[in-house]
Amino acid sequence: MIVVARFSFPHEAHIAKANLESAGIKSFVADEYTVNTQWLYSNAIGGVRLMVSEDDLEDATEILTSDFSECLENHSEAIGEKQDICPHCGSSDLSAHTQGKRPAFLVFILLGFPLFFYKQGYQCNQCGEFSEKL
Repeated sequence: MIVVARFSFPHEAHIAKANLESAGIKSFVADEYTVNTQWLYSNAIGGVRLMVSEDDLEDATEILTSDFSECLENHSEAIGEKQDICPHCGSSDLSAHTQGKRPAFLVFILLGFPLFFYKQGYQCNQCGEFSEKL
């Protein structure tokens, strides 16, 4: 086994490991438990190491240094992105909104526990209407 990449945190190494495994390259994450236990030692021990066999080193390096953003853009264009629209006026100018948050907060301050349930959804910036689902 040989080190193909080093990471500061274990979750970064596991994301890279998943990329390699999706391409059929077996890999191993080393020193993740040491870094999880004493994260200040990460730089001192060289971080979390992602290791592969020497035969797969070239392919693994190519996969880890590749930029797949163009593939994602092409995929979203092929599917055709669905744009959310307001069911009341047909506008696409929407923002995330939580309805009933202020009354619930005031009751919580006065009584010590919330009595109102609040709803999360979208508010149209054109007509001001609130929608839970689009």
